[in-house]
Amino acid sequence: MGASPRSRAGLAPLLLVPLVVLALQLLAAARLRAEERDAAVAFTVISIEPERRSTGRAGGASAGREGAEEGLEDGARAYEEENQTHERQVGPRVMEMQPWAVNKPSFSAELGRIITYITRPQLNCSRVLPPGKAQAVAPPVASARWLLCAEDWLLPAADRLCVAYSFSAEGGDADFLSAVSRLGCETHSFDPGTSSASVGHPGNSLASNHGNRGVVSQHGLWLEWRAAKRRGHGASRQPGRGFSHGVMAALGHRTVNFLYADRLSAEWRLFQNWIEAGTLQNIHHLVATVHLHWAGFEVGGSDEEVLRYWFSVLRGLEAAGLHLVHSSSGEDQGVLKRAVESAHSSYTLSWVNTRR
Repeated sequence: MGASPRSRAGLAPLLLVPLVVLALQLLAAARLRAEERDAAVAFTVISIEPERRSTGRAGGASAGREGAEEGLEDGARAYEEENQTHERQVGPRVMEMQPWAVNKPSFSAELGRIITYITRPQLNCSRVLPPGKAQAVAPPVASARWLLCAEDWLLPAADRLCVAYSFSAEGGDADFLSAVSRLGCETHSFDPGTSSASVGHPGNSLASNHGNRGVVSQHGLWLEWRAAKRRGHGASRQPGRGFSHGVMAALGHRTVNFLYADRLSAEWRLFQNWIEAGTLQNIHHLVATVHLHWAGFEVGGSDEEVLRYWFSVLRGLEAAGLHLVHSSSGEDQGVLKRAVESAHSSYTLSWVNTRR
């Protein structure tokens, strides 16, 4: 005798119970897996330490040698990896643009601000080394085109290598090269017009000159002002090279004690690159000629915008630790192709790095 309709209706909820229990179990399992995934993400550790690499030869690498510093082919690669690590840790820099001098574009206000800034030393040196002098003297020094601050704490220690670079396209660095050579520095002069080099290096070579103190090595290269592009190891060398990852890395230097630069208006973009790349921490003394007769390579905008950009670059140098110790004006007058009697077309500025 079949079940009555009423009894069949009473059994229906009982038949649904296993289905409901199964659904709840599946839901709980899915939720547990999601919580496990969330926990794994929440406790992920990101390391900012230098990446450790195994550098064993093919077929001979061992897991126990993880992190070994072997396999660096020369000091240049070691230096470059060190700087790449520094860049990863501090992150990219952006040069800060300064506000307008009077809250709006004004040629006279911007020019007055920048001329005042580059003609007023920020640091007094009790002893200085001017061009043509073999020994440091007490200031003032009349008509000196540049000065090196000869305070003991700013000079390289006697038991350490002194390194000097000069970047000049017109050979105006002879007195600087003479001065740093007398100090016993390993000296390198970079001029794209140079076709041969001393100490047997080809004119466009960046072969190291360690140990040849007082000898000037000539290199037929220019200093690239654009941001450096990474090249694979063994890539062909080009006449233009960046600074930290190019010239310094190839020569195996971590510090440049004295640097001279006359880049004929490329200095503004060059300085910006150094500010943003953190290069200035490696330079202790900087002598450079800044040119005001035109905007400079790859610098555009109205005259007021150019002046504001120049001032921002100078303040960026100061923020990096460089302080002006001497200023000397060139012979010509005029700024940005304008006749300006109160300003010269170029100034040679001497800085020292107080954060070295």
